[in-house]
Amino acid sequence: MAAENPLESLQEEATCPVCLEYFTAPVTLECGHNFCRACIAQCWEGSATAASCPQCRETVQQRNLRPNRQLANVVEVTKRLSLQAAKGGGGERVCKRHQEALKLFCEEDQTPICVVCRESRTHRAHTVVPIQEAAQEYKVPIHTRTGSRQRKSMPSITGITLDCSKSNHRLELASWPVPV
Repeated sequence: MAAENPLESLQEEATCPVCLEYFTAPVTLECGHNFCRACIAQCWEGSATAASCPQCRETVQQRNLRPNRQLANVVEVTKRLSLQAAKGGGGERVCKRHQEALKLFCEEDQTPICVVCRESRTHRAHTVVPIQEAAQEYKVPIHTRTGSRQRKSMPSITGITLDCSKSNHRLELASWPVPV
């Protein structure tokens, strides 16, 4: 999927193709593909010495994992840029896990999420809508409920007001001097 802007392209490059999260302890395989150390270890769990790249299926030696410190630095810069863009973009809230703007709403979990969370295992199968759309859907029921409560309360308020008026009238009558 091609990104619309340079920051989105950078975010895609800083994302592990296995877990779809930002790389953590990135390693490079002989074929040149990058993965989180934990993700590639999990993919190769139980295999002997030779394994294949999850992306291109080329056979590689498990012991030839090269730490990719430069990619780790790019991930950190990407996180900072994403956070800076989110803060400068009109005060949007930011995902604590990915430092991305919360632009989506997960209907199953009833929580705002970022675009990286959307692709993670946690939310991949969930129904997700743009956060503005979800906000509009929730505003309608709130206004409807508020209006119905007001309509239900009106007879009580009217009755109380009428009782107060009657009591006030009696007090006024009682305070008038009685002619002798």
